[in-house]
Amino acid sequence: MEGWQRLIPHFPSGSIANCARHLKGALQKESAMTTKRRDFMETCMVGCGLVLAESFLSNGLAATQEKKVTANEDLMREHGVLRRALLVYGAAADRLMQQPASLPAHALARTARLFRTFGEDYHERRLEEKIIFPAIRKLEGPVSRYADVLQQQHDRGRDLTDYVLRVAQGGNVAGSNAAPLAAALREFNLMYAHHAAREDTVVFTAWKNSLSQKNYEEAGEEFEKIEKQVFGHDGFDYASKEIASIEDEMGLSDIGRFTMNKPPENKK
Repeated sequence: MEGWQRLIPHFPSGSIANCARHLKGALQKESAMTTKRRDFMETCMVGCGLVLAESFLSNGLAATQEKKVTANEDLMREHGVLRRALLVYGAAADRLMQQPASLPAHALARTARLFRTFGEDYHERRLEEKIIFPAIRKLEGPVSRYADVLQQQHDRGRDLTDYVLRVAQGGNVAGSNAAPLAAALREFNLMYAHHAAREDTVVFTAWKNSLSQKNYEEAGEEFEKIEKQVFGHDGFDYASKEIASIEDEMGLSDIGRFTMNKPPENKK
């Protein structure tokens, strides 16, 4: 039945005037019901809009908070990139001692350049040597003595990078250069493994504890500014992509291949 038809009641007998009065009342009732339904729907829509807006703002705020990187997290994830560079150096040293011709000199040179730009010129010079080391020198206790040793190791690492670039960029990693280069890479790996481990567990912790929460948060913001000044963009993202590309060239990208075998059973 059409909408307008249900508004007209059946009159077994009656006048046109009675019919008109009933029709007018029915129309007014229908209009009132329509208004109420419209008001109800508008209220529901407004309420849903408020809920969605609140959810959007909450999720946006949560996402912003999750993306915030603290100063020590920044330092240690940068160490992660440099440790991956050390693994490339380690694999290169193995090849130099076994099959020198199988080592792509280009990949070794790329690793050294990444260590220089991201590790030495940015991470070490701009963050550790200008901000962290001066601060820990002022602290009481054994941690204050770390700065001079760590600085010396930075300098020695730069000597290693110069050496790698000289040899690798010439393309002559085989022959008489193979054994000395392999030995130098292994020495550097051992030094830097101890170096980064002490920084992560002792130096960075002592530095953080010496700061107020406000100053620590400001340091994290300052690190981000320096990173963008040096690279013009996200330096960590750039370095992560570069080391991943080098790992792929060296055949090191599949982490599963490094899963160790089950240790042997003890002999009784």
